[in-house]
Amino acid sequence: MVTEKLLKGIVNFRNGDFETHRQLFEELKDNQKPHTLFITCSDSRIDPNMITGTLPGELFIVRNVANIVPPCRETSEYVSTTSAIEYAVQMLGVENIIVCGHSNCGGCSASLNAPEKLNQLPHTKKWLELMESVRQRVLSEFAEDEPTAREWMMEQINVVEQLRHLMTYPYIYEKVMARELMLSGWHYMIETGEVFIYDYRAGEFRLANGNRT
Repeated sequence: MVTEKLLKGIVNFRNGDFETHRQLFEELKDNQKPHTLFITCSDSRIDPNMITGTLPGELFIVRNVANIVPPCRETSEYVSTTSAIEYAVQMLGVENIIVCGHSNCGGCSASLNAPEKLNQLPHTKKWLELMESVRQRVLSEFAEDEPTAREWMMEQINVVEQLRHLMTYPYIYEKVMARELMLSGWHYMIETGEVFIYDYRAGEFRLANGNRT
């Protein structure tokens, strides 16, 4: 059973990894000082710490469907992603924000379909409206008989769009302009382990971890 697997996992963690990093966890018990806010998809195949080789305490992680950043707006609603961004930047003082998309993203793929296909998932459908401008661009630039190209570009252009959304937050804009905060867009390939990082000057994603011989 899955439950038994998870229970065995927490036992192994307590006796294994926790003991290995006992001093680190002791240091983290009262506070945290992550250097990076890592915004990525909720997809179960994405492991931010494994991808980046980081330990607990280094990444402040925000996960949601399709790694979306809602544009800044005044609201009295309960806004999880927005509040997490605010806390990471304003309270924890992170030095970097990474938006990490990935290959075979279900959210990006779903957004390319006709909206009525998501009628059974009303909250997901509403959430994906935040990618409508990306969707329209991809559908206009890539033919219907190029589904792979459409999905690839949807994933990458979506990352760039979320970087733009981040800059609508006044406190982020100010810190970026003062060079106190750096924004980066990543596209992670699940099947190869490759990470492509957005090059602002070139306007394209470039492989950052190719094999070195």
